[in-house]
Amino acid sequence: MMNGQGRVSPGSAAPAEERGCSWLSVWVFLIFALAIKAAIGTFGLWLVLPFCHSSDQPSALQQQEFSEQFSEWECASAVPQGTDRGWMCCPKGWRRFQGSCYFLSTDTMNCAESAENCTEMGSQLVVITSKAEQVFLTEQGGQPQKEINFYIGLFEVDDDQWQWVDKTPYNETAAFWRKGEPDPYPGVNCTAMHVPTKDLNNWNDVEPIAKLHRICEAAAVIV
Repeated sequence: MMNGQGRVSPGSAAPAEERGCSWLSVWVFLIFALAIKAAIGTFGLWLVLPFCHSSDQPSALQQQEFSEQFSEWECASAVPQGTDRGWMCCPKGWRRFQGSCYFLSTDTMNCAESAENCTEMGSQLVVITSKAEQVFLTEQGGQPQKEINFYIGLFEVDDDQWQWVDKTPYNETAAFWRKGEPDPYPGVNCTAMHVPTKDLNNWNDVEPIAKLHRICEAAAVIV
C-alpha cells in the first residue's frame, strides 16, 4: 500500500520492476548449472582417453600429426620454457630426452627400410646434434653382454660428404666416429651407432644392405 508520500508501507508488495530481480536470479542459476554440466562432460572425455598416467591429461594429443600413429601416450607434467602449455608427451614405449621422443627398435631392417619405417611412424632416423644427446642414446642402447648396432640418420651423399636426413648441417667436429671411421670404401654410405661401449665415439659407416636396429626421433608433443 502506498502512503501519502509515495513510499511503500512495511509489508506491502514490491513494485513490478523490483519483483523482476527474482527472474534474474533464476537465469543466473540456469547459466551456472549449464556451465557445470559442460565442465563435467569435458572431464568425462578426458577420462576415456588412453593415457598411461593421470586421467586429466589433455585431449589435444589426438589433433597432432605425429600422434595420429599412436593410441597410448606417456606425458610428463612439466611446463617447457617459453610456453604456457603444461604436458610434454611421447608415445608409450618411446623414450624422452629434452624435447624429443626416441624409438629404439628390437627388430632389424636394412638402411632404406629403417628410414621408411621411421617415416611411417611420423618420425625420422635420429639426428644427433649434441654430446648430451649422444650420451643419452648410448646409455639407452647399451645392453650387458650384447653388441647392438642402430641405424642413425647420417648418410654419405658424395665422396666423403655426409648429410643428416633432415638437412641439418653436418659438423665434423661434433661427430662421434670410431677410430678409423668413416672408412674410404665405396658403397658404405649409411651410419650406425655401435653399443655398448664406454667410448662415446661409437659411429660406424656401414653398407646399406646390413640388417641392423634403428633409432627413430620425433619432436615431443606439447599440449
